[in-house]
Amino acid sequence: KRADIGVAMGITGTDVSKEASHMILLDDNFATIVKAVKEGRRIFDNIRKFIKYTMTSNSGEIWTIFLAPFLGLPIPLLPIHILWINLVTDGLPGLALAAEPAEKGIMQRPPRHPRESIFAHGLGTHIVWVGLLMGAASLFTQAWSIKTGNAHWQTMVFTVLCLSQMGHVLAIRSDQESLFSQGLFSNKPLVGAFALTFALQMATIYIPFLNPIFKTEPLTLNELVFTIALSSVVFFAVEGEKFFKRRFAKV
Repeated sequence: KRADIGVAMGITGTDVSKEASHMILLDDNFATIVKAVKEGRRIFDNIRKFIKYTMTSNSGEIWTIFLAPFLGLPIPLLPIHILWINLVTDGLPGLALAAEPAEKGIMQRPPRHPRESIFAHGLGTHIVWVGLLMGAASLFTQAWSIKTGNAHWQTMVFTVLCLSQMGHVLAIRSDQESLFSQGLFSNKPLVGAFALTFALQMATIYIPFLNPIFKTEPLTLNELVFTIALSSVVFFAVEGEKFFKRRFAKV
């Protein structure tokens, strides 16, 4: 049989064996391989989570802007809104996903095929349907606000899209485990990024000198509660997806 890689000892191994090997154990301890595999799987998982978060967020923006004209609605977002979402709402929580600890049972998984797509295991489907849900929530907000004569409709659409993405990042911290059992504070950098992003989003709405820059208007308490409630639909939808994954995994 032919091995996939060659392993050499870093302390007692010869120079020839080190040159011929693909992996060198610096401490001559084979248990180090297990730790390295676990860390490698954690890093790969977090890369997939970052891709899932950013591409789903972009998908939500695309659906919102693309479908609005077909529904007879005005352009829902301005360029400054899109720039803000891409730099702040996507950027800060997305980077904090790198600090996500390894999921439970990560070493019980079978090895991943080297040629397996990074969009495997439903990642591509998730990007499409959750992005579409974000777009639907944003467009519903726009249509309902315009119909009721709400002059703040664009600020509400902007806020719904931002907050739905923030709820999404909390829900995708694990592919199957619920956030409620995982624990909110198991990734403190993400909690900090979430809080900072939320505070900055509120600043664009309620700090007067920022209103002309971001073309926003202060929302009433009822309007803010409405946007938060509608945005939470994305979080609970993804939690529901994970619930069914857990149920089918046990069958």
